[in-house]
Amino acid sequence: MTESPAPTTLGALRDSGATHVGVKAELRTNLLARLAAGETTLPGIVGFDDTVVPEVERALIAGHDLVLLGERGQGKTRLIRTLVGLLDEWTPVLVGSELNEHPLAPVSVWAHRQIAEHGDATPVGWLHRDDRFGEKLATPDTSVGDLIGDVDPIKVAEGRTLGDPETVHYGLVPRTNRGIFSINELPDLAERIQVALLNVLEERDIQIRGYRVRLPLDLLLVASANPEDYTNRGRIITPLKDRFGAEVRTHYPIELADEIRLLHQEAQTSWLGGDALDAPLVPAHLVEIMARFTRLVRESPQVDQRSGVSARFAIAGLETVAASAVRRAAVAGEPRPVARVVDLPAVVPASRGKVEFADAGSDREDDRELEILEHLLRQATAQTFRARCGGLDLTGLQEHFTGGEVVESGDLVSAPELLGQVGTVPNLAQLLGRLGVPEGEESAEQAAAAVEFALEGLWLTRRLAKDTDGGRTVYGS
Repeated sequence: MTESPAPTTLGALRDSGATHVGVKAELRTNLLARLAAGETTLPGIVGFDDTVVPEVERALIAGHDLVLLGERGQGKTRLIRTLVGLLDEWTPVLVGSELNEHPLAPVSVWAHRQIAEHGDATPVGWLHRDDRFGEKLATPDTSVGDLIGDVDPIKVAEGRTLGDPETVHYGLVPRTNRGIFSINELPDLAERIQVALLNVLEERDIQIRGYRVRLPLDLLLVASANPEDYTNRGRIITPLKDRFGAEVRTHYPIELADEIRLLHQEAQTSWLGGDALDAPLVPAHLVEIMARFTRLVRESPQVDQRSGVSARFAIAGLETVAASAVRRAAVAGEPRPVARVVDLPAVVPASRGKVEFADAGSDREDDRELEILEHLLRQATAQTFRARCGGLDLTGLQEHFTGGEVVESGDLVSAPELLGQVGTVPNLAQLLGRLGVPEGEESAEQAAAAVEFALEGLWLTRRLAKDTDGGRTVYGS
């Protein structure tokens, strides 16, 4: 964050050549500048480059308020918050204004009185773009006072008359004047409350009880909604839908590469993204398994497609896998936690609550749900093994078991203990290369993760026996 500009009075601001520009014009100018420079307009948004982002860009250029429509966990809220980056970094405001009023374009009675009293000496402050964003999660108990405003009995008790506009306590929408306001899950908002937003979207003003308050609000209104909400919990009233300039449909990542990129991005912003030597490492092949697993769950006929499977499903799963590795490292004394295939089963019970199944209810169906997720996880592992290790000669590893030997693994079996049972692994360097381990950065933990993945792949392709009992896994006959 850079330092705020210098002018601190109305006169100095006017002398600096500053002008008042509306929020939508400000967004349009900055967006077009980024497009002309070839810069990313909405950084951090993955998988929407050719679909959602162009639609949002066109809506902003047109000056439209918009609704983002999509299933849970598709990045609607993330996208809305990213729009703040298109605002000017700093903007001038009248010091003390509840409505973030521009010194050159006051709108309230209070602001006009301040300028009349102080003239060019009227104090001016600077507001950072991060403070020009407001949001409200729509709930059935949300009131008009929360969003728009209501009479403040304390101001009345101080001696002001009920007809005085300054007795009004402004709600979240006018307090986000000259910024971006977001209403998440708009259909959950009671219909009589939605009516209060009609003037905000069309006439750009607000109405509070019987007051003749005419405030030309300057803001971008963005709402999000889940298609399922239209039938199950509520709806957006027709006049309100008509006042939104654009409706944009979001979606889950279409390409596997985008799903993986999203997981890597979110891992960097969580505790997985640490640079410390003891920070957990989730190898690339396990990240790919989680991405494939998420996509298979979304496509499964046993899963309620109307609810969708959130991106948070994959992110939480990846964090669970990493947590399992950290737990093993703490118990076994490994220098750095590295996740292995044996950590994947922990994802199933932990993530079941994030999936809505088509038929749910009885205890028997609960067991069936676990079986479905376990099957899809094995399928994702097999797909990743074929994609990464197809054509790789693993006969040398298979020959280790020709004499009836076994290799025992588990969520508490350390890497040296696992490798000690396997011995020398032919083509280990090629295996590590296929799994994306950079040359020269190999470690015993990464080698153990690669070997265990190969063993799991041999079992999934029916070239090796496997027996599982709780947290204990035995490869070989």
